[in-house]
Amino acid sequence: MTDLLDARDPAGVARAVELLREGAVVAVPTDTVYGLAVDPFHPGAVEQVFALKERPASVPLPVLVAGPEQVEAVAGLLEAAARGLADRWWPGPLTLVVPRRRGFDVDLGGGPPGRFTVGVRWPDHPVVRALCQAVGPLAVTSANPHGRPPATTAAQVVADLAGAGGPAAAGALLGAVLDGGVCDGVPSTVVECRGPATRCLREGAVPWAEMSRV
Repeated sequence: MTDLLDARDPAGVARAVELLREGAVVAVPTDTVYGLAVDPFHPGAVEQVFALKERPASVPLPVLVAGPEQVEAVAGLLEAAARGLADRWWPGPLTLVVPRRRGFDVDLGGGPPGRFTVGVRWPDHPVVRALCQAVGPLAVTSANPHGRPPATTAAQVVADLAGAGGPAAAGALLGAVLDGGVCDGVPSTVVECRGPATRCLREGAVPWAEMSRV
């Protein structure tokens, strides 16, 4: 059974931290939409997200972080192009796909190419940042079955992923939903940065035309 926790209650956030440390999947509010979060270092946790979303293994999971030290832990020192975008739009709805830091070798999906890069974002949301501060960088993707619209409320997460219409055995895979009210922002813009070159992989909350001028 999926627990429903209150993000305004410190006890609810503390319980979410416990579950994440145990390797459970927790749906969390973010500054864009609800996400499915796991500790990527916990054995089997990432695989649960792929099963819960019915997400193709070829599509890697991004990582959310809380501050520069966690950015460096997964991506090392950002190169100039990525650093310029990060300085302008972090914390916020921007995901940067950058080379991984040597030693950050957790499997986030994406096959062999996914071993060399990581999508990283520093969100502008106090709850998810508190979870990252307590647990560490979190692998997080939108809380919806693959190919369907993102969930914007806790009730929608439950209906889509733990209800009768959700994927098979989803209720057993989703440990808890941390209810943070309505999260109806636009998904993040995703930009790949390799040296001085940048490429928009998905336009979202931050217009690419504005970013390309930085």
